[in-house]
Amino acid sequence: MFDSLDEQIRADDHKAVSSRERVIKWVIGAVIAIAVFGGLYMSVHLLQG
Repeated sequence: MFDSLDEQIRADDHKAVSSRERVIKWVIGAVIAIAVFGGLYMSVHLLQG
């Protein structure tokens, strides 16, 4: 019962979100990740002198 309900929820979510919105979310996530890791890298680099 729960497996089919979970699959139905996923299918409904997939239909509700366009591929453009999914791509935008992935791009925003990648930019945030690059900014966070880039900031960590720069701060460690600056602390090492």
